[in-house]
Amino acid sequence: MQVPAQVEYEKATSVEQALALLARYAPGARILAGGHSLIPMMKLRLAQPEVLIDINAITGLRYIQPTNGELRIGALARHADLLAAPVASEHFAILRDAERVIADPVVRQWGTIGGSLCQADPSEDLSAAFAALKGSMIIHGPDGSREVSARAFHTGPYQTVVGPDEMLTEIRLPIRLDGGSAYMKVARRIGDWPIAAAGAAVWLAGDGDRIADVGIGLTAVGATHFVAAEAEEFLRGQPANEETLARAGEIAAEHCRPGSDQRGPADYKRHLVRELTARVLRLAISRARGQAS
Repeated sequence: MQVPAQVEYEKATSVEQALALLARYAPGARILAGGHSLIPMMKLRLAQPEVLIDINAITGLRYIQPTNGELRIGALARHADLLAAPVASEHFAILRDAERVIADPVVRQWGTIGGSLCQADPSEDLSAAFAALKGSMIIHGPDGSREVSARAFHTGPYQTVVGPDEMLTEIRLPIRLDGGSAYMKVARRIGDWPIAAAGAAVWLAGDGDRIADVGIGLTAVGATHFVAAEAEEFLRGQPANEETLARAGEIAAEHCRPGSDQRGPADYKRHLVRELTARVLRLAISRARGQAS
C-alpha cells in the first residue's frame, strides 16, 4: 500500500502569501500545483515534505499570452491550456507536438507547466522543448524576481535553481520570425515517459536554404541541461539539406549519455537520438519554409 508520510497543509491565494509560507517552513516545504508528479513520489516516500503549500488558488498565474515580443506562460497554466492555445501553436508548433504526447487527457487537464518543469524529471518532455526554444524562467523569492535561462534552470535529475524559499512564476519564449519547430518521441505506450525524445527549433537565413540559428532539446538520454549543444554548433551556418541533418543526428547521439534501463539499452537510445534529431530538424525546416503545418 502506497501511503505518504504525514504532512501539514497550507493554502496560498497570492504569490506574496506563498513566498511568506515558504520562508516560514523552508526547507521542509514543497509547492503543490497539479500534484501529478509530487503526490506519486510522496506515496513512494521518494519525497517527504513536512508542509505542502497549495497554490492552485493563485488564479493570476494561469495564463498564456503574447507580451512584448514573447509568449508568456504562467506557471499554473495547465497542459491542456497550452495544447488548446492558438497563439502557442501559431508560433511554436513544438509545444503542440509535445503536449499531444504528454500523459493522457485527464493528466493534461490538471497537471501544470510550472510543476512539470520544477519536478525536473530527466524524462520530462517540456524541458527539452523549452530548451530548444531558448526560453527563460521567472523566479520569485524574498529579494524580488530573477530571470534564468531555460538551459540553466535544471541542475541535475530532480534538481533546479529554484531555492527553498523561491517559486517559479512564469516561462517566457521569444517570438522570432523565419522559424519552425517540432517535437517527436518514442515511448513504450501512448502517454508514457519517453525512451528517447528530441525537439528542434530552426531559424533560416533569408534565402531559406541555410540554417541561421538552431536549438535542439533531448530528453531521457542524459543530455546536459536537455540540450544537444555540439549538434547546434555544427548546424549554424550550414546548408539545410539531408546530409547536414544526418550529421547533426550523429553528433547528438555521440554526445548524449543514455543509461540502460527497463526502457531499453543505451545503444538503442543513441540510435533513437540519431534518428529523432534528424527527423525533428527536417520537420522544423519544412515548417519554417511553410511546407508543413
